[in-house]
Amino acid sequence: MRNVANALTVDIEEYFQVTAFNGGAPVVRWDDYESRVVPATEEVLSLLSWYETKATFFVVGWVAERHPALVKAIRNEGHEIACHGYAHREICEQTPESFREDVRRAKNILEDITGKCIRGYRAPTFSVTDGTLWSLDILIEEGFQYDSSIFPIRHDRYGIPDAERFPSVVSRGNGNGNGIWEFPMSTLRTMGMNLPFSGGGYLRLLPPSIVSWAIEKLNRQGQPAIIYVHPWEFDPGQPRVRSSFVTRFRHYHNLSQMKRKFEYLLARHKFTTVSQVLNGCAALAEPVLSTEDAESEFDPSGSSAWHVAAPRVPAGVVEANRSLNASMRR
Repeated sequence: MRNVANALTVDIEEYFQVTAFNGGAPVVRWDDYESRVVPATEEVLSLLSWYETKATFFVVGWVAERHPALVKAIRNEGHEIACHGYAHREICEQTPESFREDVRRAKNILEDITGKCIRGYRAPTFSVTDGTLWSLDILIEEGFQYDSSIFPIRHDRYGIPDAERFPSVVSRGNGNGNGIWEFPMSTLRTMGMNLPFSGGGYLRLLPPSIVSWAIEKLNRQGQPAIIYVHPWEFDPGQPRVRSSFVTRFRHYHNLSQMKRKFEYLLARHKFTTVSQVLNGCAALAEPVLSTEDAESEFDPSGSSAWHVAAPRVPAGVVEANRSLNASMRR
């Protein structure tokens, strides 16, 4: 159903920065590894240009710092730039203070490169979980308008199984109605469970026809899907990092098939940026950004007309968010 716009997202990180590789590729050795993120991202940009599709690129600050021209190239193609943290560390490994420092550093780097306000954030390894919901408070305080980190599934490394499955405002129980828009990873609800399908290893493992069918099923319900990929998934020749069998399977399985599967979806579905989907999402009572906001320049002096209004919880999503918000107040 191409009349429904879905969100397409790309997490810009090096192959050796995957959190499951922390043992085999520690942060202190990252500069020793061959960088392959630029040609891999250029491959993704080429495909998006061919299919005339825009996407949101969640960029790791460490990568942006070393490849500012790549970030500028992404922005110049008309894509949205968002934040993926600085050091690609899971939130559960950080304190509130170190998390704030990490996201602030990455946000500042990306804003300096692009001259635009950075509105969106995605946590490495979807690490906004029941134990790290405090991170949403910090994102609000640091000026982020939306998050896309919650995966409403059961998994050994991430997930909030009872979280809202579709875009909504997550309220923080501080009495003034402040909150943050959340665009969770897409799932299908069946047999009392939420099943993932929409990106990463799930996309590489499943036949593209099944993923396409799942997107269509959500679209028939009037809901957008969100797809996520990584540049390293388009680089089957990447060096192998020492890791466990499970990690190797999750990371390397079907890399050679990723381009074909990605094109299959691009040819059959309408995709755009996260901000654009949230702006037009019928499930939301008010837009995340106005059209004027989306194109305005970022003025670090604060004199710009660009303004972010604190999101308020629409009445229609209060009940849907009750269980998640209750856990956030514990």
